[in-house]
This record gives sequence, structure tokens and C-alpha cells, in this order.
Amino acid sequence: MTDPTGKYSITMPRDIADAAKARSGPSGLSAYVTAAVARQIERDNLNELVAVAEAEHGPITDDEIQALRDQLHQARRQQARNRADAA
Repeated sequence: MTDPTGKYSITMPRDIADAAKARSGPSGLSAYVTAAVARQIERDNLNELVAVAEAEHGPITDDEIQALRDQLHQARRQQARNRADAA
């Protein structure tokens, strides 16, 4: 069961609202906006975690970020290979 919902009034530029309506599909504008707000909350939470980590350990360098991106890409390639092998 999902959490109870509430009805809210928001204001946004018309062009953004029109684009959101056009992209919302069958789930509707409310579901589209809810997903967008949920993603923003996740990003805000991650930014807070990064700030705490940087305060404790120092700034994250560009080299560290690139190394982690490389690891992620390698893991994704390995997953794709594993799926292909299993098929």
C-alpha cells in the first residue's frame, strides 16, 4: 500500500508545465511531477552525504571521480557480458 496523498497547488512556468504534460504519458502529470520531486530529493540527500564526507576527508578530486566512473563503466560492461552469457 502507498502512503496517503495530498492535493497541492504549485506554480511553474507555462512552457515547463506544457513540456511535462506532453511527456507525462498515461500516468499523468501528478505522477510525472512526483517522480521528478523524488529524484530531486535523492540528489539533495546525496549532495548532503558528499558534503559530510568532504568535511571529514577533504574534497573529492577530479581524478577520484574519474576513477570511480571508470569502475562503474567496467562493472556495467561486466554485467552486460554476464547477461549475454546467461542468455
